[in-house]
Amino acid sequence: MKKVILSADGDSVIYAVPDAVADDLEKYCMEFCCNWLHKSPDASKYRTGNIVSYTENDFIEYLNKYIFPDEQSFFIKNIGWTNLGENMPEQYKCYPYFNF
Repeated sequence: MKKVILSADGDSVIYAVPDAVADDLEKYCMEFCCNWLHKSPDASKYRTGNIVSYTENDFIEYLNKYIFPDEQSFFIKNIGWTNLGENMPEQYKCYPYFNF
């Protein structure tokens, strides 16, 4: 497991995710938000008409339930507002980051 930072236009949150996700974070995040949320019947709870509403925690739920059920991702720490990574504290700048 590796640490990543995720946000959804709010606080930046550190999660532990499978190595494969951390190593290609953008690919997994884009698949979730641009494909799965819009097309999967399992994602219907996130859709209201043409509007999709979700947070970074929903991405973690998606990883745990559908992509890596045997290697559960988990919350580590909320580091607060980082202005979409612009004001990331120095000790966290080495972590992969994605804002939904």
